[in-house]
Amino acid sequence: MLLVGLAVASTPVSAAWICDGDRLTAEPLTLGQDAIGVTESPLPNSAAGTVPGDGVLLHWRGVTLQLPRTNNAGTPSYTDGRWWWQVEDPLHPDFRERRGAVISYACDASE
Repeated sequence: MLLVGLAVASTPVSAAWICDGDRLTAEPLTLGQDAIGVTESPLPNSAAGTVPGDGVLLHWRGVTLQLPRTNNAGTPSYTDGRWWWQVEDPLHPDFRERRGAVISYACDASE
């Protein structure tokens, strides 16, 4: 199983960060992979071990966010329209919230 953020194959299976002063953990959801199963050829629009339908569970400040994978090119990103998550840099993932304006939360790798 790959780590959420799934952006970097070398990222550990479980990871935690400190985002805006509070611990954030991420878990992969392989819903798309589970639904599709094994295929002989690669699926179009698969990226860093994820396929359409996969997602991520973020646990932060007593809330669990379930974000589906976007179809954006490049490093996998996840959004529900309000929250956005991407782990291009495992030491400093990108975590944002849209509340009228976009709020970016500073995230750093947890000890």
